[in-house]
Amino acid sequence: MSTVAFHTLGCKVNSYDTEAIWHLFREKGYAQVDFDDMADVYIINTCTVTNTGDKKSRQMIRRAIRKNPEATVVVTGCYAQVAPDEILEIPGVDLVIGTQGREQIIEYVEQAQSEKNPFKVVSSVRKQRHFEELDVPSFHDRTRASLKIQEGCNNFCTFCIIPYSRGFIRSRDPQNVIRQAKKLVEAGYYEIVLTGIHTGGYGDDLENYNLADLLVDLEREVPEVRRIRISSIEASELDDKMISVLTASKKVVRHLHIPLQSGSNRVLDRMNRKYTVEQFAERLQAVRVALPDLAITSDVIVGFPGETVEDFENTYHFIKDQHFADLHVFPYSARNFTPAAKYKDQVPEREKEARVNRLIQLANSLQVLYSAKFIGQNLEVIPEERDETGKLIGYTDNYIKVQFDGDDELLGEICTIRLDAAGPELSQGTFVERLTFTEKDDPEVPASPFAGALELEMI
Repeated sequence: MSTVAFHTLGCKVNSYDTEAIWHLFREKGYAQVDFDDMADVYIINTCTVTNTGDKKSRQMIRRAIRKNPEATVVVTGCYAQVAPDEILEIPGVDLVIGTQGREQIIEYVEQAQSEKNPFKVVSSVRKQRHFEELDVPSFHDRTRASLKIQEGCNNFCTFCIIPYSRGFIRSRDPQNVIRQAKKLVEAGYYEIVLTGIHTGGYGDDLENYNLADLLVDLEREVPEVRRIRISSIEASELDDKMISVLTASKKVVRHLHIPLQSGSNRVLDRMNRKYTVEQFAERLQAVRVALPDLAITSDVIVGFPGETVEDFENTYHFIKDQHFADLHVFPYSARNFTPAAKYKDQVPEREKEARVNRLIQLANSLQVLYSAKFIGQNLEVIPEERDETGKLIGYTDNYIKVQFDGDDELLGEICTIRLDAAGPELSQGTFVERLTFTEKDDPEVPASPFAGALELEMI
């Protein structure tokens, strides 16, 4: 039996694509082995969001070649899309395939194996107008299933190369989304994560149909789904229609991930983010009125070129005032061929590091403040793993990461825990009961008003 090994760099969309490619190989009779083992075929799914991503991708390519010089080495993903010739110059690479055409990857691998002549399959993503249908009926992690609903981005932020590696927005046909959601529920998944390069932009290329419409259709057509997550959504996409859908949904948990990037209007303008902090705050206020106790998490880029001390202080205090429940803090990293990389006023690394540390400390305190409000309450959790201490780890409906004692049979199941203590990274809880479908559907059983629903996960 032929074997295949995978290594995925970058975002959750890449992870989804890797799973889809694996299923194509599995259908052809391949067995999957660890990337550090001997394999007949190595697939490296690359990232190019930063220069460091390119470097790490090259390192993994060379690792595969060293492990088995006779193997077929295939490089795909964003770095493969933007720099295929650079990758082909690495001795030992057999095939470079970009971010399109991967439904034919088996044919290309067989061609590479028979011809022994390295080649690339990379077309212009800027010309692509159709979503690449890569289905994933199951995942290695049974607690959470991703469902890719769109590809590409139209925003062209000045720090980002993704529109050049993924192209413009292409939305998946709603019926195909629903079809795969049904498969995932039938496979035993309680949670579905709607993901994409710009997930909240779903429907921008469709006629009179957007993400809010898709959520309504998913809830109606796939009533068995327990939770629906969204990887992230922009503040501008939380319009009145979306807020109304989230409020009415029986699947919506109390968490949204809304990228901020900066709390300075001057920096936002240089980033080409297309909103002001005032507009951002107004949308947060609107959704919080509709969904009390909502956990809002966010992304922030620190040390963007030209970010002054005043700009950073504005960001710091805006985040503090908005009471985010958690924060992903990223130091700005230049990406070649993006406008921001050419800006002259780069922030010194030492200053970036100091600012990052301040924001991380703030994020930790905000996380504790938010979680502490729910101490003593019963919350729903789907345990995902067992940590080094032997305790189960999972997220509540409002995205509090909780550690508690429990049996292995609880992994991947919906259960209730009592929150006992709040921590900056990990809170403590006590197992109460495992919930069955009957219990969840029984109106006499107390449950969170947002039980089972739209929870947002970082990209």
